[in-house]
Amino acid sequence: MGYPDKPPSQSSRHLGSVKWRFPEVHPEGRKYVLIAAVATFVSLFVWSFITWPLIGLTIWVAAFFRDPVRVTPVGDDLLVSPADGLVTLIERVPVPRELAGPQALGDAPMLRVSIFMSVFDVHINRTPIAGTIRQVVYISGRFLNADLDKASEENERQHIVVEGRDGRRIGFTQIAGLVARRIVPFVKPGDMVAVGQRVGLIRFGSRVDVYLPDDMVCQVTLGQRAVAGETVIARVGAAPTVGVAQ
Repeated sequence: MGYPDKPPSQSSRHLGSVKWRFPEVHPEGRKYVLIAAVATFVSLFVWSFITWPLIGLTIWVAAFFRDPVRVTPVGDDLLVSPADGLVTLIERVPVPRELAGPQALGDAPMLRVSIFMSVFDVHINRTPIAGTIRQVVYISGRFLNADLDKASEENERQHIVVEGRDGRRIGFTQIAGLVARRIVPFVKPGDMVAVGQRVGLIRFGSRVDVYLPDDMVCQVTLGQRAVAGETVIARVGAAPTVGVAQ
């Protein structure tokens, strides 16, 4: 008769684990991956000298449309990043006319945080707060470098306003860039969204601006990298981040 196993020590108990997995390709990008893969296959029989560059292109297209799982911080006082990328601008500016007025963000200037997405960043955009989509306004325009300040007013863009359960409204803008040629929405007015939920994507290089209400304090600095659905951009009533002008 054998003896029962000894109870495991606290350090050896299995408390749960998370395994890394390669991010899935978003359905919006699968057709582009398929096109690149077919072109690569055909090149084997027609122009074999370009096969390797096409293999690289196929891998890049798949990586561009990757849709990784994100762990969103919980808190009604938090505003999380709507985009992956580099924080390139933090400044108080007039609210775009499409976001102005009593039914949107009002008419007073607001602090704008701009996040630039390179062609190597994830391009799935997420809502910074939970609530109800109140506005989705698409504006056709130019395709200037999205890193330029005037891109906020001249480029193709899409404004989204989300109203939280507490009545606070957050506006953010998807801006097409020098290479981007399409903003793809996943939501419409009236939709209920959870914080960090996917709301759209921009193809091939772009930028997202998010406008902070006066009761929210910016928590990022210029040059910081943000992660959509994870990085806390602002917090209600928090102390300002060092080096950020409010």
